[in-house]
Amino acid sequence: MCVEVVSRVVASRVAAATGRGRPLDEVLADSLFHEQRRLKDERPSRQRDLERAHWDGVRRALPSASETDLRELLERVATRYVEEIVGNFDARIFRFSTRVLPPALGLLLNAVSPRRLLGQLPRLPDLKRNVIFQGELDHLRRLAARGTLIVAPTHQSNMDSILIGWSLHEIGIPPVLYGAGLNLFANPVLGFFMRNLGAYTVDRRKKDELYKEVLKTYATCTLELGYHNLFFPGGTRARSGAVERKLKLGLLGTGIAAYIHNLRQHRPAPAIFIAPCTLSYQLVLEAETLIDDWLQEEGKSRFIISDDEFSRPRRIAQFLSQLLSLDSRIYVTVGRAVDPFGNPVDDDGISRDPVGRPIEIARYVAVDGAPAADPQRDAEYTREVGQKLARAYLCDNVVYATHALARAMWRRLRRQNPGLDLFRLLRSGGRERDVEVRVALQEIAALIEQLRGLAAQRRIRLDGVLGDGDAEAVLRDGLRHFAIYHTTPAVQRRGDRLFAVDRNLMLYYANRLDGYDLDGCDATGLRPRPGGRTEQRDV
Repeated sequence: MCVEVVSRVVASRVAAATGRGRPLDEVLADSLFHEQRRLKDERPSRQRDLERAHWDGVRRALPSASETDLRELLERVATRYVEEIVGNFDARIFRFSTRVLPPALGLLLNAVSPRRLLGQLPRLPDLKRNVIFQGELDHLRRLAARGTLIVAPTHQSNMDSILIGWSLHEIGIPPVLYGAGLNLFANPVLGFFMRNLGAYTVDRRKKDELYKEVLKTYATCTLELGYHNLFFPGGTRARSGAVERKLKLGLLGTGIAAYIHNLRQHRPAPAIFIAPCTLSYQLVLEAETLIDDWLQEEGKSRFIISDDEFSRPRRIAQFLSQLLSLDSRIYVTVGRAVDPFGNPVDDDGISRDPVGRPIEIARYVAVDGAPAADPQRDAEYTREVGQKLARAYLCDNVVYATHALARAMWRRLRRQNPGLDLFRLLRSGGRERDVEVRVALQEIAALIEQLRGLAAQRRIRLDGVLGDGDAEAVLRDGLRHFAIYHTTPAVQRRGDRLFAVDRNLMLYYANRLDGYDLDGCDATGLRPRPGGRTEQRDV
């Protein structure tokens, strides 16, 4: 695998240099610049010293390198990149994990309630009681037997990778490979399991285009070999709390590249299927850190957060045990899959046009009668896939009482403080900082009516309280959840008034209802992009 990846990357760069592309010395100089710049900000460590030694060698060799030397240097750099990226899958560790993880998490989730735990003995707690699988499960299972899957989930928390991996196993999908941020491997125990359960590293600090090409080529090769993959098109966790609408399409584009290669090799099952998957939480472990980072100007550049709640095991235990002690549900919702060109596919893996007629998708990639890549054409196809995923995420987003309460409170505060911009309202709370319970219930009732209308059109999903309860039930459930975990609750009741105690946190949960034009604008007060179009961005 590694040899094939390096061979393809080197051949591609040499061919480009031979034509009108960038010369190899410029490619290597660019890599050297970006990596030396990154290493300046790295903490002292043995790994940093090894990387510095590697790039010092490249720097010394580059000025006098011949064409042959440049090719060898390129091969050396690409090899180092792919060795950093490559994961491993150990069937023994996978079997061990699938036996141990559910009862271990079940014990953790019930640790806050010893009485309930003792009442279940000798049976161990069942994790499936609180994690709900729904949507196109049979569809996904059938497609897994007819081609190769790219499962594309939303991304709210560092818990997502663990939860999705376990969920796919529970619904009968074979093990998947997935890219995980380098910071998640810092924990030696978690890193050991991730590396041996198919995770490969994605270092988002690396800005080098050669690194990104190696990463994409590695993902493409795994798909060609029939390994199902999991990509997070949002890239990093959703800082604002909103459902992702601006997707990174670089890795999604590997579906087309793998399909073209499969056609060339006359593989018996060349099809690639891309399935959206929406994760929905009542509370989010890292919400406080994420929203604060999003609101700060420097948050735009602090792409990797390594000091959030996920880095503190005690906070993870507290979050899980308190959330699940209230019988809250985490939803894993699988949507209908599309092919790499954005066409819907049926249960037999056949692509269909808008009126249901079968499509021969091989002609989409034909150039002079043979399958071939066309970067501009393929980028447009991938944009179409991104738009389909973004729409599916909104439709399969499960809304909870915490989201409705936060949205209703935020809406009311904005009305009570006209003219205040977002940041002034967050800092000061405005002239009127609290809301009468009576008024809040009116806002919640109006919002419930809107949400149920959207749910009837299958444009959103509602958790039980929002689907069946009245405004008072939604208020009680939202307050109860806000009180159990976060350092400061987003909303708190005092007598007959509601107070936005942590306005940043309240905005985070209110943002989960962005994209539905409930108020004519998003919770921030800014109108969304027309049609909620996605933007193509790099890996």
